[in-house]
Amino acid sequence: MRRPTSDEAEALALGALAFLAAEPERIEPFLSATGLQPATLRQAAGEPGFLAAVLDHIAGSDSLLLEFAGNAGLNPEMVAEARRALAGPEPDDFR
Repeated sequence: MRRPTSDEAEALALGALAFLAAEPERIEPFLSATGLQPATLRQAAGEPGFLAAVLDHIAGSDSLLLEFAGNAGLNPEMVAEARRALAGPEPDDFR
């Protein structure tokens, strides 16, 4: 699988954020985990590492990952590839 460009990865992460924000039961756990409030979400989206954190959150739940991938029409592995494109390799990638 081809790793997405940083622009493609950013677009995918923004789509993931929109997916989360579309339903209260999806966005509330993300807000709780990050300590953000709905009013500060847009500002946080411009911070380095934020979009990678969105993808980490999506990938942290199999059901959420599969739902997002199904809605977006993409292979679930693309979420991990996009995360790597945004944040660099994870520590496990060096083994």
